[in-house]
Amino acid sequence: MKKRKIRNESAARRTRRHLSIRRRLIGTPERPRVCVYRSNAHIYAQIIDDTTGRTLASVSSLGLDPSALAAPPTADDGKKKGKAKGGKAPGRKTLQARAVGRLLAETAKEKGIGMIAFDRAGYLFHGRVAALAQAARESGLDF
Repeated sequence: MKKRKIRNESAARRTRRHLSIRRRLIGTPERPRVCVYRSNAHIYAQIIDDTTGRTLASVSSLGLDPSALAAPPTADDGKKKGKAKGGKAPGRKTLQARAVGRLLAETAKEKGIGMIAFDRAGYLFHGRVAALAQAARESGLDF
């Protein structure tokens, strides 16, 4: 018997991790699931009720205007000049992820959703995925 060759092994590993996470994580009407997908250029987030199988809301970085990418002012902006912990300013895609997180929280509040279950979809909770989650938390979502 011939061993089947996997075309993209990293994508297969991410899918395996995602399925493992999904076995434990279920979105309910009181606490829907927020699923994140990130491509090379954009980031997408959906609020999903798994009991009915419906997408309640979706947000992406596709239609963002450049003014939405500006980082909100913080107390220490004058000292650090907007740079991150490592000394580098956040990149365009990280700013996109933050804007999507803020927009996700606004959309959820309009729909009457305050608590969510965060599904990172097999991605590491780092970089753009963490930036989206942090911005959603700061904008009032509880998870």
